[in-house]
Amino acid sequence: MLKQRVITALVLLAILLPALFYPEPEPFCALLLLFIAAGGWEWGRMNGLGQPAAWALGGVCLVACALAWWAGWLARPLTPVWVVAGTAWVLGAAALLKAGVPGWPRVPAALRLVGGLLALIVAWLAVAQARVAGINFLLSVLVLVWVADVFAYFAGRAFGLRFTRRKLAPAISPGKSWEGVWGGMAGVVVLAWCWSAADAALGASVPSFYSRLASHGGAFLTLAVVFMGAMSVVGDLVESLIKRSVGIKDSSGLLPGHGGVLDRIDALLPTLPLALMLSSLVG
Repeated sequence: MLKQRVITALVLLAILLPALFYPEPEPFCALLLLFIAAGGWEWGRMNGLGQPAAWALGGVCLVACALAWWAGWLARPLTPVWVVAGTAWVLGAAALLKAGVPGWPRVPAALRLVGGLLALIVAWLAVAQARVAGINFLLSVLVLVWVADVFAYFAGRAFGLRFTRRKLAPAISPGKSWEGVWGGMAGVVVLAWCWSAADAALGASVPSFYSRLASHGGAFLTLAVVFMGAMSVVGDLVESLIKRSVGIKDSSGLLPGHGGVLDRIDALLPTLPLALMLSSLVG
């Protein structure tokens, strides 16, 4: 299993890194079209569609993103889109987590399909527009999610249940503890302050997500990244809730050792549009 995970990770890095660091954003955005289409196919399967219908859903996702690209949306300010998407994520996720695993089947099937499809399209728009803004900006958002996850894992292993005696969401993700969440929050705060300081020291030509937030003060930066870290946990929990409800372990087997595309991007689905929302609002 570990060997599979390592091989898959190396293959993905060999594909993604050259596209990410290519001088122009087009190769990276095009490559992500394929990943988001795969995510649409997985979403269809998770919602009971047969193979033809699931592939069609993936195709709709790809075409919708390609049309937005063709229409020039990657170069336009989309603040209303980010505000609506961010608000929908916060309110929708809160409602889903409150209802728990039994609540998912009560959501109308059409709403589940359309809501997931829109979440994928908006996530692609956000990551593509972040790449157009600059590699430093995009990486600062991606690394936030990875740091939150890594720090949460190690803090949970070291301090889990030592202080609260309660797990975060035992019916959804039994392995998560409040101590892990706090560790993740601490990690993203340290990351944000160090990255914004490095931007200033090195005179970064493209400001990172943290530098944009820091322009409104250190307190705002700290609160914003804690919120972002919390929403990365929410994205993870929402996918876990859905998988438990439909009785599957992974969204698919597309990525050996890692599960499916949705398993790898669940925490990014809310954080990407929220990062663009915050960046747009702070100017």
